[in-house]
Amino acid sequence: MSKQRIVVGHSPDPDDAFMFYALAHHKIDTGDLDFHHELQDIETLNRRAMRGELEVTAVSLHAYAYLSERYALLPSGCSMGDRYGPMIVAPKPLTKDELRQTTIAIPGTLTTAFLALRLMLPGDLRYEVIPFDKIIDAVAKGRFAAGLIIHEGQLTFAQQGLQLIADLGQWWFEQTGLPLPLGGNVVRKDLGRPVMERISQLLKESIHYALDHRQDALAYALHYARDMTPELADRFVGMYVNEWTLDYGERGRAAVRRLLDEAYRNQIIPKPAVLEWVA
Repeated sequence: MSKQRIVVGHSPDPDDAFMFYALAHHKIDTGDLDFHHELQDIETLNRRAMRGELEVTAVSLHAYAYLSERYALLPSGCSMGDRYGPMIVAPKPLTKDELRQTTIAIPGTLTTAFLALRLMLPGDLRYEVIPFDKIIDAVAKGRFAAGLIIHEGQLTFAQQGLQLIADLGQWWFEQTGLPLPLGGNVVRKDLGRPVMERISQLLKESIHYALDHRQDALAYALHYARDMTPELADRFVGMYVNEWTLDYGERGRAAVRRLLDEAYRNQIIPKPAVLEWVA
């Protein structure tokens, strides 16, 4: 019996590798679905999702505001910053006014990190997009006065002499009392409800498997842990693969709604976001 090919896109970082470990290594029975994994940075995945290229993919919640006609949100697989999240870093302290006057290196205009930055600093910003894993080095070498960092750079930036200017997850919590929903997984609607629901269940099983076989999944995730010790990688995975990742829950869904409502109210996205979840 031929299997249905499902291409899955996710980021080459430890938390995504951890949650997809069971699917990537055939640790769970996927029946007649054949999963193929493509690893790319989140901004590239956002752009590919805009073109509908992937059946399943990780995306920024910011990007989902533009994707809801083609994709539905899976209830599992989110990355939620609960009083922590993307960070602005610099070699020296900077005020908000000084940040407005400098060019900030960012990982992509569709990232939730950039959305949160624009919410914190409304109005015109000067920025340049560079690959997420080049930002810390570019700021440390003086190419930029400040950088917006995501992924494991949140735990390693001090190694290159940089200082924390603002933690956008903490800022968001102070404003709303909610966690900051950064990324989620989506499934293309043209697969049909039965396949979408099976994919949803399999992703949740994969996350459960990784949490239940933590050391094996961490060993795999370490292949994607740039400049991190095993202990630091374990800490990073714990930050972004947890109870939020198994299911957004009511509070997590409220956080997504609030984030995209604020994005529309601040004229960052052109129309109110429509949220559709797979059951």
